[in-house]
Parts: sequence; C-alpha cells; structure tokens
Amino acid sequence: MGNNIPDIRENYFEPNYDPEKIAPYTLEDPLTFLDGRKVTNAAEWSERRKEILGIFASEMFGQEPPRPETVIVEKVEEKGDALAGFAVRSQYQMYFKADKSGPCINWLVLRPRHAAKPVPPILFLNYRGNRELIPDTEVLSPKMWNRATHSFELPETRGVMCDPNHDTVMPIGILLSAGFAVVTASYCEVSPDPDPDPYTKEERYRQNNFAYTGVFELWGKRDESRTDNPTALGAWAWALSRGVDLVEKLPELDAEKVIVTGCSRLGKAAAIAAARDERFAICVPVQCGGGGLTLAKRDFGENIATEVKMFTHWYCKAYSKYQRNPAKLLNFDQHLLAAAIAPRKLLIAGFDNQWFDTEGEYLVCKAASCAWEVCGKPGFPDVPYPADFETSAIGEYLGYYRRSEGHGIAAFDWWQLIQFASKK
Repeated sequence: MGNNIPDIRENYFEPNYDPEKIAPYTLEDPLTFLDGRKVTNAAEWSERRKEILGIFASEMFGQEPPRPETVIVEKVEEKGDALAGFAVRSQYQMYFKADKSGPCINWLVLRPRHAAKPVPPILFLNYRGNRELIPDTEVLSPKMWNRATHSFELPETRGVMCDPNHDTVMPIGILLSAGFAVVTASYCEVSPDPDPDPYTKEERYRQNNFAYTGVFELWGKRDESRTDNPTALGAWAWALSRGVDLVEKLPELDAEKVIVTGCSRLGKAAAIAAARDERFAICVPVQCGGGGLTLAKRDFGENIATEVKMFTHWYCKAYSKYQRNPAKLLNFDQHLLAAAIAPRKLLIAGFDNQWFDTEGEYLVCKAASCAWEVCGKPGFPDVPYPADFETSAIGEYLGYYRRSEGHGIAAFDWWQLIQFASKK
C-alpha cells in the first residue's frame, strides 16, 4: 500500500452516503495504453481491451479459469408443447470431463414453439434453482446447497418467479412472444455462495473453503500464496460462457445474438462474462452495484473495504490493498470493465438505493463511451443524470437507466432489455 497514503476516513469500512465527502479522483483514460500509447482505431482497441482484462484478472476478479477439457451435453427431458403450447421446454446436463465425473450444471431452455428461425437467447444464472422460473413440475430440482436454507434442502418455491408481487419475476410469455428464448442454470451449482464467515455456524460451509467447491474442482488445488486466484465471480462468469457453449449446440437458438443478464452479484458476473467472452452480443447487468459497474473511486455506498470483508470469495486477495483510500490507490476503475464490452451492446440497469451508487453507474457509462466511439459505434447519449424510470440515457449501443421499487429483475427491467436488444 505504501505508508504515505492516508486513510480517506478514520473508519473506511463505514459506507459513505454524503456526496460532499466524496474525495477528488481521476479516472484512467480507456484509450490510453499502460505505456502511454493512444488508441486510434478498432484494431488498437482490441489490443487495449486485452490489457484491461489483464488488470482485472490480476487486481480484482482473479485469473480467468481455463476452458474445460471437454463439454458434454446430454438432453434429459423435453416437452414440445409446454406453457399452454407456446414453448418448447428442454433440460440438459452439462459435464466437463470425458468420463462425466465431477461437476455438472443443469440447464433449462425455454424457446418459442412456433419460431420460424433461430431466436436470440437470454442467458442468465438464477439464485435458487430452475424450478423457480415456471410452475411445471417436470422441471428438475438437482440436489445443491442454497442460500435460502443454508443447506441442501430446497425451499418450496416452485414457480415463484411467476408471482407478479415477487421482486424478481419471469414474464416468460412476454419474452417468448417477443421472439426470445431463455437459457438458465442455478449459480449455486457452479460455486456455492455462503454467507460471510462470522455468520456461518458450520465450518464446512464457510467462505474460505466451501466457496471453492463446485466447478473449482476442475482446476486443481488452489495456491493460497497467490493474490490472483480465480474467484467465485469469475467462476459464475465462466459458467455463463459454458451457457454459450450450450447455445452453440442448439440450432434453434441464434448463437450470434446471445444476451447475458443477471441481478446483483449475478449482474456482476454477467458483466465479467461479457467483458471476457466476445461471444456475448449484448450485456444487461441489473442492479449490480459496488464491484460491478459503478465507480469504486467515488467510495459511495458499498465500498472496497466492505466488499473484501463480507465477500472474500468474490474478489482476489490483490483487491484488498486498495480499500484504505480507493481515490488515491486505485489505478483502474469499473469504467474500464464496461469499456471492455465495447463495441458490443451494454445496458446498465441501476437501482435507486444509496448502497448501490447508481449515479456512479451513470458516470461509468460517460467515462467508457469513448471505447464505442473509437470502434465507430454510437456512444453514450449526452444527457443529464436521468430520473427514475426515464429512458433518455439509453442509446443504441450503450445505455443506462435507474428505477426505484424492489431489488431484483422486475417486469420493467425485462421490458427495457427487450427494447434494447431489439434496437437495430
């Protein structure tokens, strides 16, 4: 850290909610290489993008996990007239070793039954199992640890996302009618997400060991001396890329138009996945907050100190050295992660809650806009910070909006995703 860097506050674990206490900060230019060279065209941007991804791999999200030795996909169930006949429902098991030992991910695919051509898939990880999306009793309930019960016992919540009073909903009929498919799996199958260690009574379920099970078994023993080990966020992003592997095997889906989304920590994972994997055409992270696509240097709401203390498995060890004074210590920020998605489409869906610092997300879009422009694409609309539910800041390739109400992917968010993905 260096002893000459003062603490920004006496207690840097305390969230700051006072705009007057935001320390001055400077953002790095997305179009300037570490050696000082300037990006002037799309080819040079591609090179700079790789440099940016290297920064996040070594300093924040850990190294990207390797591709699996193989990807074996087995269809385990299909119904050609699901959801009152409007959908084809398919379920797949995905293995990553030739002998099908080790981790397995269960995917649910819902696509329009009467589509005349391949349809764009909306790909995301869900929190508590595929069975929550729709009430169909045939949707499998794999045995997995989940945060709802802190055990392997699943809650009785089949079809809960069809309830319009739920904070996160699945308007599957509207999505199918608009010509989209849905591809999803549960994130706890990938890497369990235990609560912070002080709140976890059973040692076997604590972050420092339990979080690195699941797909982490594919990557061998962790070297705890490293500061850039793969993280849970990186593992969830890795799984989203495996979702694209599945899409590429299904001729009914358009692998050139994959949309990745997710809410909160899974919105962070969606952004990381899109930054790392250029097969994602569109990224719509919803309410992803600190550590996602809001500015860490602003140190407003959720901050680096709270992130690395509460979620030790989300970030690599290197990130903790920035917690005392992000405005002075950080030599990168989340606008660079957003820029790494350029020139593909990005819509950031903000949440009007101080903890999430959604104004910082708006500022991320402004600071990252030049990456789209240097690639010959329209940048961020030149508009003031919008009010809740306004859509003036949603451009053709880069956009932002915010809303109030509950924390989750609401019908309003799905509608904005449809509108943004449909822009020509």
